[in-house]
Amino acid sequence: MSANNFIRQFLNIVGLTIINFHLDKHNKILELYVKPYKNGCRCPQCNRRGKIIKTMKVRKWRDVAVCGYKVEFYYAPREIDCQTHGRVQELIPWADPYARATHRLEFQILIYCKIMTQNAAAKLLLLATSTLSDLLHRVVNRVRDGHKIKDLKSIGIDEISYAKGKKYATVIYDLDKSRVIWVGKGKGRDTVDWFFNNKLTDAQKKKIKWASCDMYQTYIDAIECHCPNVTVVLDRFHVVKALNEALDEVRKEEWQKIDEKKRKSLKGIRWLLFKHASNRTDQETNVIHSLRKSNRRIHRAWILKDEFNQVWDFNTESDAQLFLKRWTTTALKSRLEPIRKFVRTVRKHAERIVSFVSSGLSNAKAEGINRIIKIIKNRSSGFRSLNAFIDMIYLTIGDLDIADQIPAEYQIL
Repeated sequence: MSANNFIRQFLNIVGLTIINFHLDKHNKILELYVKPYKNGCRCPQCNRRGKIIKTMKVRKWRDVAVCGYKVEFYYAPREIDCQTHGRVQELIPWADPYARATHRLEFQILIYCKIMTQNAAAKLLLLATSTLSDLLHRVVNRVRDGHKIKDLKSIGIDEISYAKGKKYATVIYDLDKSRVIWVGKGKGRDTVDWFFNNKLTDAQKKKIKWASCDMYQTYIDAIECHCPNVTVVLDRFHVVKALNEALDEVRKEEWQKIDEKKRKSLKGIRWLLFKHASNRTDQETNVIHSLRKSNRRIHRAWILKDEFNQVWDFNTESDAQLFLKRWTTTALKSRLEPIRKFVRTVRKHAERIVSFVSSGLSNAKAEGINRIIKIIKNRSSGFRSLNAFIDMIYLTIGDLDIADQIPAEYQIL
């Protein structure tokens, strides 16, 4: 067996023939001079053989590292004349036409970046962190270029923070598949409009039946404007969060009014007030009921909070609407301004709240996606640019498996 064939088999290289090699011990680089194996002079679009016009300059491709040595491919591609597509560069089987890395290295970058930080992946692959980040961005954009969203019936919209200084991005996900379908800079109406105008056809918009979001009016207006058959369901988590914030405002107001002695009775009670009835013990409930004598305003706000949570348990929208009407009337009479403010919000979005009953849309999937996005952000200790953050979101929880788009024969770890 020749040395060239030994290297090819040892490195498990497919789709090429090794002509020569050079081992640079000083810089720890294995240079392989290669050519396509029985597949030269083929058009990259139609795979037909073409007539050679000229030989281009020698190019270099980075391959996977082996035993602490960087591996580089060298080859001078040929320009050919295809009968269908004219003058094109011949097909390079081991890499994308304009890539600087082989398919094998791209596959390893995708897999490693899914499970570890880019700094750690760069060390294992013997790449500079900036080089790895650049290669990752090129692969993600190349694979997703032209990708079409399919079978979209239920969507969710939320905003995420990606850097200090109130820098936000809008995330749109498919609730049925629990996958992110698009991420855009900003959280304004222009951002959401761009998604609907450029990523979805009119037919796709008509097929969207359900949409989940928080009480941000910009998202609600954009969804209802672009999707004629949609029913907007307010995210249960954000509704409950707004109610808890109103309850906490009442607690803070009372805390400022009372003296030091009475404050002792309120210490440690904040999280008991927020607890759902199903998660409280009898002892914890009795502690809160003791406020009936010591602080009736906090007790009244807590009772209203507990009663409101029953709206999610009704089986029909009519029953939920009747309950919500009675609850808001009672809450307005409470003379608790934070609660009254929440009531005005509830009345504004009443139909979107009770639609939860018929849709069955749970915030569990949306919160699960958001949790993964936060893990991505925390693992990397933040991102300097939104593009790097978007790349990791698409790679980890996007609606297209990017690593699976690499040719199967090069999916080697």
